[in-house]
Amino acid sequence: MKKRIFITATNTDVGKTYTTKLLLKEYAARGHKVGVIKPVETGVLDSRYPDGDELYSLVCKLNPAFKQLSVEDIVPLSYELPAAPFIASGGEKFAVQRVMSAIEKLEDLCDILLIEGAGGVLVPLDEELMVLDLIVQTKATALLVTHCSLGCINDTLLSKKALQDASIAHAVVFNCKKEEDESFEVVSRPYFDAKKWDVLKTNKDIDTLCDVLYNL
Repeated sequence: MKKRIFITATNTDVGKTYTTKLLLKEYAARGHKVGVIKPVETGVLDSRYPDGDELYSLVCKLNPAFKQLSVEDIVPLSYELPAAPFIASGGEKFAVQRVMSAIEKLEDLCDILLIEGAGGVLVPLDEELMVLDLIVQTKATALLVTHCSLGCINDTLLSKKALQDASIAHAVVFNCKKEEDESFEVVSRPYFDAKKWDVLKTNKDIDTLCDVLYNL
């Protein structure tokens, strides 16, 4: 099995796609053949994939072998309604085997495969499965992307506990928007420093983050 890294988050719109693109670029710069898959995307309308199109365009530049594929190959499941997959699909059973087959197909083209989840760790994929369960099934290392605004301590600890309880090896990265960075240092970071966390940020520590994830 190739190296699999599953990018998840504390919530939707926290920066998973942005972080995934940074990781793709950094690993490619190190000489790795990179690949990416977003198992399910919602909010897909008129064949426009808000995240999938960005990921497909970038991975084709970094790994020309992906040019033989289409965006549907890296987003095997898609729905129009911008909601949790369980709701967007109308309650369909999540097609785990279809996702796993897509992962295996893409791994023939790369040595590091980034898997970008939908929403946060506990987003429901169907009536029984959550994103957390998909991480377990893929046997991937996980990256938890969290925000830097007020409340990030609670959000980060809750999501991290879910990963720990599922025995998933993981790292955490803080995706600070420009307007959040200064306040984060004052109102949130002191807690993480007191707990001796190695605080990594997407805009400053992507190289270190790549090392951490690769060695997990």
